[in-house]
Amino acid sequence: MLSVLIVNWNTRDHLKSCLESIHKFPPSEEYEVIVVDNHSSDQSSAMVSDNFPWVKLIESSSNTGYACGNNLAFNEANGDLLLTLNPDTEFQDFSINTAVEELRQRKNYGALGLRLVGPDKNAQNSVRGFPTILGVIGTWTKLDRIFPASLLGSYSLPNFDYDSDGMAPQPMGTFLLFRRTALETVGDPQKPFDESFPIFFNEVDLLFRLNQAGWPCWYSAGAHILHHHGASTRQVKKSMIWESHRSLVRYFRKHLKGPSRLLMPIIAGAAWIAALARAKGYHAGFRPEHNNL
Repeated sequence: MLSVLIVNWNTRDHLKSCLESIHKFPPSEEYEVIVVDNHSSDQSSAMVSDNFPWVKLIESSSNTGYACGNNLAFNEANGDLLLTLNPDTEFQDFSINTAVEELRQRKNYGALGLRLVGPDKNAQNSVRGFPTILGVIGTWTKLDRIFPASLLGSYSLPNFDYDSDGMAPQPMGTFLLFRRTALETVGDPQKPFDESFPIFFNEVDLLFRLNQAGWPCWYSAGAHILHHHGASTRQVKKSMIWESHRSLVRYFRKHLKGPSRLLMPIIAGAAWIAALARAKGYHAGFRPEHNNL
């Protein structure tokens, strides 16, 4: 069985199109769709209730963030395969079946991503390596473009071939298909996301833990989905820039080992400076109790 899990915040129209596309191009096997609405103010919940009675709707009383919202959905899910899907996506064919069949065949893989296509019909750069100090430096300084095959390009992966199937360290969380038996090896499959990463890097952390446990991620070039990109986050852009940089620091604090940890003050300082420059000012980032995302 397949469980499709969608966390929504104020993207009613995108969510409607997403659900319509699932209904138009449904999985060939038994499936369920669970939508967690993170206290939207745009009548998203009413839209789901009125138009999609076959969807299980969970209405959160506050904006819990993406990680917690997904955990709420995972807690209700029954599938042995579980798809986390952003609401700003639309299936244009039966790619969901291609993805499901491919992960079922590749029994040594714990997750699968696919090609994300923008409204311009071009493939989006949606696969990265796991963060390393040199890789992040390469991305921030754009040296990854000059030395793409070096460690400076190990995070942004500028040479990744989106036209070919292959291993993919961490595809964007827009579409991630997980195997329940793999999730069971790295924690509670009903609460797989670390909620200390409320918006960003939660899927990076989960994919890294799966990879470390011997469950790598596969990329399917033969399956694709339309992605409008950032429909929720761009509504509060300044907050999200700061939250992204803070979550990167949290990721390094959790996973950086050995002498490299001595560089944490430098990493944190550089992250704050980069956030200040990109956001053109300071912001506290995401705070669930303030419902600012």
